[in-house]
Amino acid sequence: MAPLADTLRPARLAEFCGQAHLLGAGQPLRRALEEGKLHSMVLWGPPGTGKTTLARMLSVNAGAEFITLSAVLGGVKDIRAAVDEAERHRAAGRATAVFVDEVHRFNKAQQDAFLPHIENGTITFIGATTENPAFELNNALLSRVRVYALRALDAAALVAVIDRALAAVAVEREVSMAPELRRRLAEVADGDARRALNLLELALSLAEDGVVDAATMKLAVEGAEVRRFDKGQDDFYDQISALHKSVRGSNPDAALYWFARMLDGGCDPTYIARRVLRIASEDVGNADPRALGIAIDAWEAWRRLGPPEGELAIAQALVYLACAPKSNAVYSAFNQAMAEVRARGSDPVPAHIRNAPTALARAQGHGRAYRYDHDEANGFAAGQTYFPEALGERVYYEPVNRGMEIQIGEKLRRLRGGGGGEA
Repeated sequence: MAPLADTLRPARLAEFCGQAHLLGAGQPLRRALEEGKLHSMVLWGPPGTGKTTLARMLSVNAGAEFITLSAVLGGVKDIRAAVDEAERHRAAGRATAVFVDEVHRFNKAQQDAFLPHIENGTITFIGATTENPAFELNNALLSRVRVYALRALDAAALVAVIDRALAAVAVEREVSMAPELRRRLAEVADGDARRALNLLELALSLAEDGVVDAATMKLAVEGAEVRRFDKGQDDFYDQISALHKSVRGSNPDAALYWFARMLDGGCDPTYIARRVLRIASEDVGNADPRALGIAIDAWEAWRRLGPPEGELAIAQALVYLACAPKSNAVYSAFNQAMAEVRARGSDPVPAHIRNAPTALARAQGHGRAYRYDHDEANGFAAGQTYFPEALGERVYYEPVNRGMEIQIGEKLRRLRGGGGGEA
């Protein structure tokens, strides 16, 4: 027998749950459905959000023949066969939609095979992918389609899916499930309607007399509570971005939340420890120079202790960095210096600060007129220059008025102004 997720696939817009941003009144796909118009597109979103269902509904409403290809199993031969069939439909006056599931698995040559047939109208292309099309699809294909981003279903939408499924099953046999258990199932499904229906089907198969109680639910969902995390794609980078920005935004609670999310998803804590070290330098900087040492110590503690004790050291460093004063002055100064170096030629080192290890070097004036700072008043040779002569004096580092950089800024203003006080 077909799984519940397949037998209950919505055939009408009224049965479809979620994606209000695309299917609400006046939205592009809603208009395409209502007007029976079809255009080439890529549906991008997490599993179980309705990509295949939506593709079928759009094709049916437009009166188009529907051909399905799997990029996991198919190749150029299958693409040619689909195009041949579409050409026969076209000769008979019928449109054809070619739906490609997991389209990101097709290589460049396979993706290119669709281009002339999209261009001349032989097919309407509908791709479905869980991966970011900007990274996984070639530009030639992307220029011929419109990308629609589907979102993970919220709890209310998943409860609606579960309610609809229970009502359908109840036509054939008596079933019952308390509202709080339906909400619990929606939480475990984590935005995935297919997962919700598969777990519901399992629960119903375990239920005595069709009653899904708490004990049955526990058996059905055991081991199923897995959050979305892909260890190398969008979810991964979105979450590390959220963690980094939470620390930068001085929110230790959010930083701990995203740290826990990433650990729960299976992220290697070493990767996070490396990011913590970067944050210490990029976002805290000299506003609190201790942050760099704390980040290094946390990484070393993790290396020595491992999980779960070592994870606490990383958490401690994250909280410290989130609460520390922030400055990206060094980060900005370094980027400015690097940009200037790359934009210019190889300006020579001024003679007075060149190395002079030999008599020949000294005869050429290397080191001549260099003032040794330790022999100067206050340990600072005021007015001595260090940049290439053609470049002139530059100021990259501008300390902010936060934390330790308040004192650093005051000192630099004195030194850059001609030097009073100790260097």
